[in-house]
Formats: sequence, C-alpha cells, structure tokens
Amino acid sequence: MKEVDEFAKTWRMLAPGTPLREGLDNILRAKTGGLIVVSDSPQVMEIVEGGFIIDTEFTPAALYELGKMDGAIILNSDVTRILRANAHLVPQANIASQETGIRHRVADRVARQTGALVIAISQRRSIITLYQGSHKFVVRETPFILSKANQAIQTLDKYKYVLDKSLNKLSILEFEDIVTVHDVAKVVQRLEMVLRVVREIKHYIYQLGTEGRLINLQLEELTEGTWEANDLLLKDYYVGEGEKSIEEISSTLQQYACEEKLDMVSISRLLGYGGALSSLDLPVTPRGYRMLNKLPRLPLQVIDNLVERFGVLPKIIQASVQELDEVEGIGEVRAKTIKEGLQKLREQLLLDPHI
Repeated sequence: MKEVDEFAKTWRMLAPGTPLREGLDNILRAKTGGLIVVSDSPQVMEIVEGGFIIDTEFTPAALYELGKMDGAIILNSDVTRILRANAHLVPQANIASQETGIRHRVADRVARQTGALVIAISQRRSIITLYQGSHKFVVRETPFILSKANQAIQTLDKYKYVLDKSLNKLSILEFEDIVTVHDVAKVVQRLEMVLRVVREIKHYIYQLGTEGRLINLQLEELTEGTWEANDLLLKDYYVGEGEKSIEEISSTLQQYACEEKLDMVSISRLLGYGGALSSLDLPVTPRGYRMLNKLPRLPLQVIDNLVERFGVLPKIIQASVQELDEVEGIGEVRAKTIKEGLQKLREQLLLDPHI
C-alpha cells in the first residue's frame, strides 16, 4: 500500500479535530459544495485565473464563508494561509479523467497535472473527495472508519497468532538444521500478510486523528517486534545476487501483495533460490541473525561479528566457549552466556505448547 505513505501527511491535515477538517465539515453541512487546492507551487499558480487575492490567515470560519462562492479556493501547502478565492482553474483539457461532474473532473485533472492535493466537496452527494497525483480517496465519516479499523485489529490478532506459531516452528527447524526454502517462504508470506494488515490499519489511524489513539495503542501492542522479525528473517536467508537491501526486498514483497502474487515460488525467486517449483524443497541454513537477536543484551555489532566469523547458525551453536571468546567483542563471560542462552532457547521452543 504505497499510497498510504504518500497520503500520510494529507490524512494528518484532514483528520477529525484539525482546522482544515472543521472547515470542510462546515461546507459539507451547508451543502454549498467546494473546490480547494492545497498548494501554492508554480505548477498550480500557472493554471489559476482570476478570483480574489486574499492572502489571509487560515481559519475554518473563513474557509466556510469563502466556500459560498463558485470558484476554487487556493491554500498554501501547510494550510496556514488562504491565498485566493473564487479562482478559475484551467488544467490541460487532454488529461484523461473518469469523473463525470465538472467540479470533480477539474479536481482530478489539476491533481494529475500538478501533483497537488485537490479537495472536491460534492454539493448533491455530500461527500469529500481527495485527489493527489493519480490517487483518489473518499473521506468517510469517523464511525465508519472506526468500525473498519476495529475489524482490521481483530483480523490482525488472528494473523499474528498464526505468524507466531510459524516463527516458533521455523526456530525449531533452525536448531535441527532441517530448514527448506518452503519453510522460509511460508513464514515470509505470513509476515507480509500481517504487515499488509498493519499498513491498512495505519491508513485508518491517519484518517481518525485523535479518535484513533486507542486503535494505535492496540496496533503497537500487537506488532511489537514484527518489523524487526521481518528484517532479521530476510537477513538470515537472502542469497540473491545484486546485493539488494532489506528495504528493497520488503518493497518488492509489498508489490507482490498488492498484485495478489504473494506465492511461495515468487518469494523463493526474490530470496535468490530460483523460481522453479522444485526450489521450494532445497535445504537452506540461516545465518543466525534472528536467533541471536533473541539473546538478551547482545549488541548488534557482536551479532554481526559472530555471523562474519562462523557464517551460519549451526556453526555458532556448535562452537565452543573458547571459539566464541575469540570473536571480537566477546569475552569469556559473554561467550558462556551465548552458549547457555542458545541452549535454553532451544529447550523453551521444544516445550512451547503452542507449536
């Protein structure tokens, strides 16, 4: 959901309780309709004709009063000043638009041509529509969004439970050194499903503004450590050529999810194990980032040194205290702690009743 990130700032400006949202709601209740451009960029000002130069401080009341006129209202990009009112917008007529109403067609074309945020308020249907670039969103009422957010939280809770079970199973397979590409791809798939729901909930939180605080608290509790687990899992198993960053791999996974192509063969190809169905049966060995990160008070630099020295998790597990002690940043005490910590972690996983 790339558009969620692009629209984050926009949703914050429009969230319930903000001055802009108050002004828009006043126009909506008055059923006068309106067209508002939130940008004073040169690209926008080039297509503005006529109107009145206002250049005054923004207030919800002023926006409402100026909205009674027919033309567009031009605001600066941070919504602190009203620049023009009753302005006529002249975007390029050859820009394709699927909108039928004049106000919404103009808003769509202005957004596509300039990349600016354009807000169209429908007089007849009493809805607020946002246009920015090629994206279009309809602003829903707070109770509707809150209901959708609560449903998404419930879905996330179920997905997270399944994910935790999958991660625990993978951990046991890692200790036994019997992991296959299929096992890894399955966990990556479930991680991305969880993160996809998280991005959707964030989308709702942006729209809810102060009304979304409780939803945000639930989200933080449910997703604690999830983003980190995703990054560490990819660091453990990515062997593809080209030295893609973790961010690039995660971005590609998001695109797969949006296109409903998040299958295990695609994940295998992305991780560098090939795109054939048989590649899912290949044995693989983790480097050990995720498992070592579970040990308390073990700095990331020390984990990097361990992986660089031994290469894979099984060799780290089998290493003696003396061999661990030879790694930079590890003394005898820390070496014993690592050795004992990995052993205790294995025992805890085997005794976990949820597996």
